[in-house]
Amino acid sequence: MAAIKCIGVLTSGGDAPGMNAAIRAVTRTAIYNGYSVKGIMRGYKGLVDDEIIDLQSDSVSNIIQQGGTMLKTARSQEFMTPEGRRRAYENMKRSGIDALVVIGGDGSLKGACIFAQEFDVPIVGLPGTIDNDLGGTDATIGYDTALNTIVEAVDKLRDTASSHERLFFVEVMGHTAGYLALNGAIASGAEAAIIPEMDTEVDQLGELINQGFRKSKNSAIVLVAENPATGGAMGLAERVKQEFPQYDARVTILGHIQRGGSPSAIDRIMASRMGEASIEALMEGQRNVMIGMSNGQIVYVPFSRAVSHDRTIDRGAVDLVRILSI
Repeated sequence: MAAIKCIGVLTSGGDAPGMNAAIRAVTRTAIYNGYSVKGIMRGYKGLVDDEIIDLQSDSVSNIIQQGGTMLKTARSQEFMTPEGRRRAYENMKRSGIDALVVIGGDGSLKGACIFAQEFDVPIVGLPGTIDNDLGGTDATIGYDTALNTIVEAVDKLRDTASSHERLFFVEVMGHTAGYLALNGAIASGAEAAIIPEMDTEVDQLGELINQGFRKSKNSAIVLVAENPATGGAMGLAERVKQEFPQYDARVTILGHIQRGGSPSAIDRIMASRMGEASIEALMEGQRNVMIGMSNGQIVYVPFSRAVSHDRTIDRGAVDLVRILSI
């Protein structure tokens, strides 16, 4: 779009490995095409507080291999108010920013959608979240790295699990989506995965105890998605203590370690492709879309679909965990 001369980029919400690769790609693709670039520190909070810096090509040197985000990230209560968003818009215009690239997850893209509608700002989103819970894309930036972190941790736990007759619950992130738990279970050879998508259908713990955790196995590792409804791994271990006292249940909560570390090659490549595509989308006049990946190809996904939580879990993968655990 001819009206766009300066593009702002920010990272928002939880950090994800590969965000720096995306920032690098956005910055250099924009400069390559003749745009100036501004980095907004600490996400929407920085937009409200006017923490805006100039980005040059060398500003993003030597960051592709780094986890986290060089622009930092933060939650912003102010941006959730009309007054806060008005301040953000005024700061954006005062800095000469004509369009935004927002890298983040569900909440970040919802904020982008509201901001774009209120002030007619061209915004393109990039799916930066380890949870892999956004619609319209096969994967999100950071998911592959987080999955590899989980597998590495479970491999180490397997060594001690095999030395004791215990039931190990390993809690991973994803309180609304079980992709990390499910695919982590397949990749690590875990005996089961307990995921939010199945909560209303079956008693997953009861099914595990009665069918999956057989007497021929002296230990079992179960990946559990964090879930307020079940209390996560701690809640399940308490249930075992009360209902199945014959089993010695132990809990490992991986927590924020899943967000850290150097991004995998897959995340670096995907973030780079998506970052380039975000600038191309703005050049084509696209707005209010997230860059997604479908069957290896870049796609434009309306914000409304990206945050709709309409992705369904792969039932074949659920069956595969059960089959391979015998």
